[in-house]
Amino acid sequence: MRPADIEDLVVPGRPALHGNLLLTALKRPDLKANATRGEVRRVALGGGEAAWTHGPRDSAPAISPDGRWVAFLRAGEGKGADGSPQLHVMPSDGGEARRLTSLHLGAGEPEWAPDSRRIAFTARVPEPGRYGSPGADGETPEPAAEAPRRITRLDYRIDDVGFLRDRMQRLFVVDTVAAPEPGDLEPLTGDGFDAAHPVWTPDGTRVVFTAPPDWGAAETDSRDICAISAEGGEPEVVVRGEGYSERPVFGDDGTLFYFGQSFEEHHEAAPTGLYAATPEFGAGPVKARRLTDAETVDCEAAAGPPAPRGDDVLVAVRHRGAVELRAVAVDAVEAPLADLAVVYADHTVVRSFTLAGAVLVAVIATPSTAGEVVLLGDGGPRVLTGYSAPLRDKGIRPMIELETTAPDGYPVHGWLVLPEGEGPHPVLRVVHGGPFTQQEWKVFDEAQVYASAGYAVVVGNPRGSAGYGQAHGHAITHAFGTVDVDDVLALLDKALERPDLDASRVGIMGGSYGGFMTSWLAAHHGERFKAAWSERAVNAWDSMFGSSDIGYYFVDAYIGTDPEVQRDRSPLSYAAQIEIPFAVVHSEQDWRCPLEQAERMFVALRCAGTPAEMLVFPGEGHELSRSGRPRHRVQRFEAVLEWWARHL
Repeated sequence: MRPADIEDLVVPGRPALHGNLLLTALKRPDLKANATRGEVRRVALGGGEAAWTHGPRDSAPAISPDGRWVAFLRAGEGKGADGSPQLHVMPSDGGEARRLTSLHLGAGEPEWAPDSRRIAFTARVPEPGRYGSPGADGETPEPAAEAPRRITRLDYRIDDVGFLRDRMQRLFVVDTVAAPEPGDLEPLTGDGFDAAHPVWTPDGTRVVFTAPPDWGAAETDSRDICAISAEGGEPEVVVRGEGYSERPVFGDDGTLFYFGQSFEEHHEAAPTGLYAATPEFGAGPVKARRLTDAETVDCEAAAGPPAPRGDDVLVAVRHRGAVELRAVAVDAVEAPLADLAVVYADHTVVRSFTLAGAVLVAVIATPSTAGEVVLLGDGGPRVLTGYSAPLRDKGIRPMIELETTAPDGYPVHGWLVLPEGEGPHPVLRVVHGGPFTQQEWKVFDEAQVYASAGYAVVVGNPRGSAGYGQAHGHAITHAFGTVDVDDVLALLDKALERPDLDASRVGIMGGSYGGFMTSWLAAHHGERFKAAWSERAVNAWDSMFGSSDIGYYFVDAYIGTDPEVQRDRSPLSYAAQIEIPFAVVHSEQDWRCPLEQAERMFVALRCAGTPAEMLVFPGEGHELSRSGRPRHRVQRFEAVLEWWARHL
């Protein structure tokens, strides 16, 4: 796989299914347009697929309960409302799409009401005169000429979105039959809080959604389950969350299932569990019960909401680099992973799934595919699409599983991706971000590009990662740069036992938390590496606390508030110990690990005489390597390969 082959990373979105109508929205990078393209495709349950829409940026198909209509989002090429995703609806048997919204910043994913007529969604609504919208005087100021922002809260912006308090996310309901003019929609919720994850009650009278406690009166990551009449009125809290709550869905008997995280023990490395409650509308909030165990079960909410099916509920679960489908009994009480029936599990990743009646369809990624639509039934999984065929034709290198132990005897798990040829190969130890996420059993474009260029790539899940239990994730709380370092190096040592790897030519690299680890290892174990590539890194916890969008709680959760401890755990404090060539790589608009983290490190390294370089990408945020502009992603890959060609 070469850098430009990111165009072959075609990823299907969560399937929409009704009867024999199966739809998915594809996303693919387009280098010529320097944008991500999207279109909706129809997949046959017997295999094969065809175009349903032609884009250029279509997404989020949803089929009405009666099967007659398909709602989806379509974004054009212009600015403002014309260039933002807008809600459209079209007949399921074909025909022209009809636009329902004209919201300046676009609409969110559609959620059909039981009557197959109304649709709920959320959308960010800008204050007049901001983000290209007309002001009270009718004039539309340029961004640099907007009025100043008065900021009184800590949660005023977030990476990849921007400022928040002047464009709150609000709940809407649109009647597809008696729809007003696209520009005349009025939100159901106010502008004091973000509403998210709308779902209809079974009788269609209310919309249930998530919102912060006390309607956003103070900064918090917690979310309650709330409800409001579909006709409007005052919202109410129906379930008080223990922390973060998301993706509510109703079972046939009126039970509400949702994913939640409890912040009682740890704010960041909190596993996601399945909860259940029976709302009593108008009677105040009820208490939910947790169906899954906090130690062993970590649900992957990004794969889709819980899917009730009679006596159990289907959920996706992170487990040792895989994402599996498991069934949770509806009467379970903190059930451990071992008690959850396996619906589908392999050395693969369930990216998303949907259940319609007895038919279960998932998007599954494997070590050789970015994601295919798969029918899961009694006869075993049946792959319906071949979107990754061009990628496989490039010669995807296999993932070789590695298992070893750290010096304290703790088990360490990871993988090796080898280049072609006999070797001995130069080696790259690539550390993932997070840290509470997991390296997965799926195509990893970074490893494939580096292996194609002749490097052996070592990746894994050190302590602090997700997918190995709560204790594993909590192991580096107030202990960054301790046992996680042991695990990172132990996995590298395991790989270097192979005679086809060259222990004298090893590089260290990573982004975000992986960038922290790269900087830390370069300072404390620099003799092991020829050079380092540290990207979007945390280098100084003291300034991270006040400059990052999440710094005011993330730093406390992982490091603590003591300034001396923050400095002790900061790679910047040890910059003078780094002697190997060092690349500092960052994005200009990264608000998760702000640019000052790179600038301070670069200056400290150069002043100490270290051969350091800094590479800065304009117009990008923290997610550059995964979802940045396609040309920047390719240019980044080219810069990485040029760096390692020089130093390894």
